[in-house]
Amino acid sequence: MWDNPRLANVAASALYALALTLLVYAGGRVLFESPVFSLKTIVVGGELQHVARDEIVRALQGRVKGTFFTVDLEAVRALFEGIPWVRRAELRRGWPDRLEVRIEEQEALALWGQRRGPQLVNTHGELFHGHSDATLPVFSGPAGSEGEVTQRYLAFRDLLVPLALEPRQVLLSSRLSWQVRLSNGLTVQLGHDSDKDRVEGRLARLVSVYPQTLGESRQHLDYVDLRYPNGFALRVPDIARPEPRARKRV
Repeated sequence: MWDNPRLANVAASALYALALTLLVYAGGRVLFESPVFSLKTIVVGGELQHVARDEIVRALQGRVKGTFFTVDLEAVRALFEGIPWVRRAELRRGWPDRLEVRIEEQEALALWGQRRGPQLVNTHGELFHGHSDATLPVFSGPAGSEGEVTQRYLAFRDLLVPLALEPRQVLLSSRLSWQVRLSNGLTVQLGHDSDKDRVEGRLARLVSVYPQTLGESRQHLDYVDLRYPNGFALRVPDIARPEPRARKRV
């Protein structure tokens, strides 16, 4: 090969190119890992009401490694999203030595009724851990049903607007039967969905007749069962049961 000038030139050019590549790579490594580009500042933005600065410091202390070039953004994002009340974190590099982070906080919609620690449901129908002082509705259902319960809650809430009532509890049983407790204390048994009749339709029928029926009642009503095709059943706790008559001795 060395007797062939053309092949020798090609081989020499390849060796020069390889040497230059290695040199550039080595120089790049030195540059990327240089203390000059060590991260010095993390700028956090977003509308923060529940996430405190101290929580962020504790979560990141000693765990953010690398320089402007080498920091693992996915790893840092995971650290932020592990902080209570942080739903999502968006990160980008800021030249030459900082990270810019925008936090989306969780927006609590309801308490989750299953006793597995302080769990809340956000407006996206997702569970998260946190404490809330606000008086929130209570959801309950089988594991994995929080998204569906949230969607039904929103539908029930919209249907009840004409009555100035709100759902305070939405319960989905293990047999997929729905029950709602309203802000006036009335428990509404909606039952199961069927091919011909969904539970939203049953609640809508109750809303349409409520002002002329239950809304006119002066008695306290605590339970209404809508699982009947042509009407509903009521439970009125204030109505006293008749006393059994004593038998006359002959």
